[in-house]
Amino acid sequence: MGSDHYFTAAPASPENLRSIRVSLAGRELDVTTAGGVFSPDRLDAGTAVLLASMPPVPPGGNLLDLGSGWGPITLSMALSAPHATVWAVDVNERALDLVRRNAKALGLTNVNASLPDDVPEHVTFRTIRSNPPIRVGKNELHGLLEKWIPRLDERSDAWLVVQRNLGADSLQRWIASTFQPGYSVFRASTGKGYRVLKVRRHGTPPTEPITVSGL
Repeated sequence: MGSDHYFTAAPASPENLRSIRVSLAGRELDVTTAGGVFSPDRLDAGTAVLLASMPPVPPGGNLLDLGSGWGPITLSMALSAPHATVWAVDVNERALDLVRRNAKALGLTNVNASLPDDVPEHVTFRTIRSNPPIRVGKNELHGLLEKWIPRLDERSDAWLVVQRNLGADSLQRWIASTFQPGYSVFRASTGKGYRVLKVRRHGTPPTEPITVSGL
């Protein structure tokens, strides 16, 4: 990728479109990826851990894939919940183009691939699923989560996968201290060096705190 990062808004590196075969939502699919986006040659390990750990997505409403890349989480949710609207949000224009391309190829009409500022402010989400861009730096990551986690609907959950040696535990502590009252965070699972964090926005009256039996 040269000087590009997967969080570059407009990658200057060659696109180099390629087709890869992945398993999403219980189906073997051929999808298009490209250079200048995150994990263009395979379904990355963190996303695979997240997809294996998540409960079924809500069947309707607005669902958010934050930091979509070429779209594995978006496509999984859109395939699983055809009556929901799935928002794929990324700063990388090439990634968003790939999401649109893959959604069209799969016949999915329930996907909106958007830059962060293009998501209407009134839209809230029944779930957020994300492999967040940890390498943007702590301040940028915290700002990202402070923008989007409050847009969870009441009594809804965000699921985040973070590599253990890239600060998963410290991020969990930061979420617990930052989003209170009204939220709680729990380590839902651990696998292949990754933590899956579940963040709940409670309702009024508040839902019960997250426990192991409540997963």
